[in-house]
Formats: sequence, structure tokens, C-alpha cells
Amino acid sequence: MTYSLRIADLPLTERPRERLLTYGAKILTTAELIAILLGTGQGPGKLSAVGLGQYILGELSQHQRDPLDMLRDISPQELMTMEGVGPAKATTIIAGVELGKRVFQFRPTERVVMDNPDVAAAALSQDLMWQNQEKFAVLLLDSKNYLIGTKIVTIGTATETLAHPRDIFREVIKQGATKLIIAHNHPSGNTQPSEEDIFLTERLLQGAQLLNIPLLDHLILGNGNYQSLRQITDLWTQYPHND
Repeated sequence: MTYSLRIADLPLTERPRERLLTYGAKILTTAELIAILLGTGQGPGKLSAVGLGQYILGELSQHQRDPLDMLRDISPQELMTMEGVGPAKATTIIAGVELGKRVFQFRPTERVVMDNPDVAAAALSQDLMWQNQEKFAVLLLDSKNYLIGTKIVTIGTATETLAHPRDIFREVIKQGATKLIIAHNHPSGNTQPSEEDIFLTERLLQGAQLLNIPLLDHLILGNGNYQSLRQITDLWTQYPHND
């Protein structure tokens, strides 16, 4: 670990800013991304900015939660309990986290066509992406897949929610939609479908086919990621009229 206080004192090949410019942000570690926000280091043992970023992540990991999950909801006061993190560094980190959230909080304009899972996930991100409670939502579409509106159907506990096909299709019919996409979030951030998710999707596909109201997809969202059940299961091949 480098103990210099300034990123400028690091070799060029180790400087987070230069690495980002050369290779892109995705290649950087979380500690390096935090280091870019911090600009300078310090803290225990006079750490470099990268070292201070590693120290912050280490402190967060002691709470037996994913450090990134902790950063999502942390307050400036909590950050300032860590050695080397004052008001300036704490508010810079909080601002960076908030900006990242807002990038995902995209609200589609009117007449946006829901033609792929990326667009659908973006339309639901504000309601579902970083919630501590599990929520079940419906995207209501017209015959040409244009978005009519969104609706939160149910809100569950931190670990589960309940969604009944009756409640979902009642809302679709009430709003005059002719197609739908359903979605829910996993507060844990794990977007892999559970057995209950698969079972509910199959029931909804059956109902959609019976009512002639196509169900285009079921998305699972969490912590900046999403999963499309249409893409990862063969359920739609069993109910081919859902297009």
C-alpha cells in the first residue's frame, strides 16, 4: 500500500484518474473510485487517497453488510466517525453516491416505447432499484408497446412481497392497457429469480394468454442491476401468445 498523501505522488500507472482516462471507469476498484472523489488521503497511518478509500470500505464491511450497500444509505455523520474523513470528504462521497442514484432514476417521457428490457428497467428504477422493501410494479402499455403509465401494485416486507394475478390484471384492465410488463425488486441486490418468482411468472403468463393481454416480460431489479426472466427462462416459449 502507498502511504503518500497525494494521488499526484503515485506512479502514473497507479493513479486512479489516469487509469480511468486510459481504461475506463469500469476497470477501477471501488477504492480507486472513492479515491478520485477524495482527492487526497490521510487517516490512520497517513494513507494515500486509495489507501483511505480501502480503509473506508474496510470500516463499512465490519457491519456484516456489503460495503456498497452501506454506502447507498450512509449519512455524512456516519462517514465522519472514520478517521481522516471530515465534512468535505464526507459530503463529496455522499454527493457522488446520490448522483449515481439519480442517473438510474430515469423517468421516460410520454410516448416512450418499451421495446427492450433496458428501457423498461430504467422506467422503474426510481420506484424499485434501491428500495429497502420489496415492491411489485406493473408497466402498462398500449397495443404498440408505448408506455401508458406505471403502478405499484403491492409493497411487502424487507424480504418478500405478495402479488396476486387478480390484482395485477384488474389494474391493467382499469387503465385500459392492452399489454404489460411486470417487475419487482430484491432488496438484497441479488437479481436471480426465486422459485416463487418463476411460479408467479408462469401463473401470470397463463392468465395473460387467457385474457389476451400479453405479458411481455418480468424484471427483477436491485442495486443498479436487473434481470429479465424472458431472457433467462423458457417460459415464454411455453406461452407463445405473449408478444
